[in-house]
Amino acid sequence: MESKAIINTGLRGITVASTKISDVQGQAGKLIYRGYLIQELAEKASFEEIIHLLLFEKLPSAEELENLKHDLKQYRALPDPVIKALQTCPKNALPMDILQAGVALMASYDPDLEDESRQATMNMGIRLVARLATLVAAWDRIRNGKPPIEPDPDLDHAANFLYMLSGSRPDEETARFFDVALVLHAEHSFNASTFSARQVASTKAHIYSAICAALGSLSGSLHGGANVRVMQMLLEIGSLDNVAPYVENILDKGRKIMGLGHAVYKTDDPRALILAPMAKRLEEKTGGKRWYPIARLLEEKGKAAFKQRKGTDIYVNVDFYSAVLYYAMQIPVDLFTPIFAVSRISGWTAHVLEERFADAAPKPMLYRPESEYVGHYCGPEECSFVPLPQR
Repeated sequence: MESKAIINTGLRGITVASTKISDVQGQAGKLIYRGYLIQELAEKASFEEIIHLLLFEKLPSAEELENLKHDLKQYRALPDPVIKALQTCPKNALPMDILQAGVALMASYDPDLEDESRQATMNMGIRLVARLATLVAAWDRIRNGKPPIEPDPDLDHAANFLYMLSGSRPDEETARFFDVALVLHAEHSFNASTFSARQVASTKAHIYSAICAALGSLSGSLHGGANVRVMQMLLEIGSLDNVAPYVENILDKGRKIMGLGHAVYKTDDPRALILAPMAKRLEEKTGGKRWYPIARLLEEKGKAAFKQRKGTDIYVNVDFYSAVLYYAMQIPVDLFTPIFAVSRISGWTAHVLEERFADAAPKPMLYRPESEYVGHYCGPEECSFVPLPQR
């Protein structure tokens, strides 16, 4: 059967749309949100400011920031039926499945659901940004036999999430570190989950459906969960003495060292360079001083061994040190991916708005890629139908 076209598996290298939201310059190791370098945003901006930047296309004034914070705090609480539904779920359910189901259920309680305007979609997006953190924290409490904790209106988004999760207000430095982590994970152009959200949004489905699609994509092992596997790897290694033999054993088996290598960056991920010193500081502060040194030595040994065996360099990515940071905050390992969503919901929302309402050329349109049919068991010709008694 003659091929119709050259297939680019996974759309790698194929430009499918234009965007003003973010730019990932892999060769240069740059991540840019609406014109701003991630290093400057991580140092100077709060997560709420990033939400405004992504959704409203500019950094907020003091008044605009206060208005956004007011809206986020107003919408944090989950509808009571959603809490009751969570309490009926199996306690061993996968957190990402609960998150996806919870978002779908929340749609039914949104007053703007049937309004297709840009403002209504923005309203729904802000509610999603506010409530996703509450949903993650509530589920962790419920599955451990504890009542969910009501959001604290005196706390900003990052600190409030840690409070709802643990029941204790975090200290200022820990809250700031988590806020920076949310800033760093808020947006990363057309990765799998973002493209899933945009593809669904292109059908004019409401934003809850688009976010459910993004969450489903994120739950896959090739997309989300990398920092989960990083932490599992560090726990398996256990000590500095085990790092070198672990590296050799992994590479001998042709397997990957989790957290090293990235589909886009051809240098160290700029986000990892920001997270590493925070992870080190928090471990020292809490008296851990264990996992960061193992991670640091693993990065060093892994890079050296890869260079020696392959003759090429490999680089650290964001998941490598976010795992250590979250673990030092005593966040359950299986919540690492849902926390990614707590941050990335801001980027997903921005992409849904852009997909549906951008006034750029070409206009957003329904995604409908081509495929190549490669044959059937009958051979090169069409099959002849055989009645059931004669098969």
